[in-house]
Amino acid sequence: MKGLNDIKDKKVLVVGMARSGVSAARVLKGLGCRVIANDIKKTDELRDVEQELGPLGIELYFGVQPDDIVEQMDMVVISPGVPIYTPFVQKAKENGIEVISEVELAYRLCSAPIVAITGTNGKTTTTSLIGEILKNAHMNTYIVGNIGKPFVAQTKNIQDGDVVVAEISSFQLEGIKYFKPKISVILNITPDHLNRHKTMENYINTKAKIFKNANENDYVVLNSDNSLSASLDDRTKGKVLFFSSSKVLDRGAWVQDGMVIVDVGNGKKTVCHVDDIFIPGRHNLENALAAVLVTSILGVDTKTIKSTLKSFKGVEHRIEFVDDIEEIKFYNDSKGTNPDASIKAIQAMKGPTVLIAGGMDKGLDFSDFIDAFDDIITDMVVLGETKDKLIQSASDKGFHNVYKVETLEQAVLKAYDLAVPGGNVLLSPACASWDMFKDYEERGRIFKAAVKALRR
Repeated sequence: MKGLNDIKDKKVLVVGMARSGVSAARVLKGLGCRVIANDIKKTDELRDVEQELGPLGIELYFGVQPDDIVEQMDMVVISPGVPIYTPFVQKAKENGIEVISEVELAYRLCSAPIVAITGTNGKTTTTSLIGEILKNAHMNTYIVGNIGKPFVAQTKNIQDGDVVVAEISSFQLEGIKYFKPKISVILNITPDHLNRHKTMENYINTKAKIFKNANENDYVVLNSDNSLSASLDDRTKGKVLFFSSSKVLDRGAWVQDGMVIVDVGNGKKTVCHVDDIFIPGRHNLENALAAVLVTSILGVDTKTIKSTLKSFKGVEHRIEFVDDIEEIKFYNDSKGTNPDASIKAIQAMKGPTVLIAGGMDKGLDFSDFIDAFDDIITDMVVLGETKDKLIQSASDKGFHNVYKVETLEQAVLKAYDLAVPGGNVLLSPACASWDMFKDYEERGRIFKAAVKALRR
């Protein structure tokens, strides 16, 4: 095990008791470590975690920051929600204590090749599509990371001959050291999470860590149409291949005369017509091209890739069709957690659309988001921390059909009142969910329940 040979009986602090933290604590206990599980939430809020980890002999240290105990540890494993600049993390490092992320821990326990996908938008769709193509090619595939089960929870099942497809966020990349995918993918980079990363430079540098350990036997897949992704080609020792939906390339994956073409060094192959791709939108064409390129590198035949592209219907909470009520279509795009993602959702709409937006303030600018309304968005219903900021941004751009509500259920009712037959209601918040919801998935489920209530 990479870097974990002498871990038995070591004291390991696991910070953050969401899914990945709980999984990390369980795995480390199974390796013979003395595990201390920590979370700033109090025990009353973590009864399920207490019942799961307590009987395993894991020490629970809830309701406080671990500043007072961190110096006693041999290793610290942090969850994605814990910034690398948190004082106790810096204190641990100053004392020579290794601090790693759950993804780094999983990598050290995994001997199978890894395809790692990051980017501001499109990660979940691309990860799911790559996984689906590989499964249809009869390759034993584990889809992990931000999607599905935490990576570390699956390590006990993963064998040498399997393939791991991992959705990786910038938060997870903050705490890597040896993490080394066989194929690293950066789909795109646009402003996001600046409340965490502080500057775009920091955000870009964190994304680029996905291939920091790549060598000449590894691949790096970049988006030629996204300047920030494309500009990273000279930062890696890996073999760089591009994908593009707008220009013909010498190598990689691209569109030519309406056809998807791929060449990974074995000659050009025609995969399918762009209209064969089931999931709609220009952004999904880019996601599909990335998936075509990755699976071609792994040796999947074009017939299997084409049949999967024709049948793959996308992922939950990403421009997900919910219902049609009195000729008004409802779409759940709760995964639209930043302006760029929501712009793509708006551009995918056909017909006049009422938009539901707003959520946690990540310090992002909404000017381009409002500009994207064009003739598509007729009205906007806003809620959450950013509701007043969105109202001001819209007003500055001369858009005044904005309505403020307090709950998502109220937003659905208001949007339904405003919508016209033949039009749409789109939930695409352009913001994170954590001001009002546990995560974007909960937000999406509540939206769908509210739409279902409308039908009743």
